[in-house]
Amino acid sequence: MGLSKDIGAHLFAGLAGLLATVRWGGKPRDCPRHNPAGLRDPGRLHYITGMIRPILIHPDPRLKKVCDPVVEITDEVRRLADEMLETMYDAPGIGLAAPQVGVMRRVVVMDCVKDPALPARPIVLVNPEVLWRSEELSTYEEGCLSIPEQYAEISRPAEVRVRWTALDGSPQDEQFAGLWATCVQHEIDHLDGKLFIDYLGPLKRQMITRKMEKLKRERARLGA
Repeated sequence: MGLSKDIGAHLFAGLAGLLATVRWGGKPRDCPRHNPAGLRDPGRLHYITGMIRPILIHPDPRLKKVCDPVVEITDEVRRLADEMLETMYDAPGIGLAAPQVGVMRRVVVMDCVKDPALPARPIVLVNPEVLWRSEELSTYEEGCLSIPEQYAEISRPAEVRVRWTALDGSPQDEQFAGLWATCVQHEIDHLDGKLFIDYLGPLKRQMITRKMEKLKRERARLGA
């Protein structure tokens, strides 16, 4: 995901140098697979399965459906979370929702840590729900792994409180701000069949959709 304005004092200074490259798409220099010696140390990643799942590209009907809640934390759910994290890091991105890999369940993964002095913080959120939203808004330039190389400024609540279930079955509750708040709202939107382009006007949304249709035709022609 890329950031553009209204960054706010809550984002640490180390993020400033990454504003032009940290997006839900592309190949920025902190991707663990493309730069093992870079900002993120692969040795700190505990969610490695060797399985990279293909990411759905808009338009796809699965990206517009409301996902079902996870009834029980099973080994299948834990494996899904592991593979989603590895897929997210490989893309590279800072967030990924289960419907983006074709699984219609309410599971989200994210890691918005960009400071090289801090450890990675992969989070798996099962059945996440927003309990509270701030009245204050922040505007970031958002992108999406399911809409590659397309970005737009989107305004969302600057802070949100979210409740979810962890992979060990324990209830979790945390207030997110800054990049984390934007990311978690973006990913929960996916669980409800909503994309960031749905916040745009119809003309720009249609233009981006046509570009994605062309991209999918080109990939199909090349067998990608």
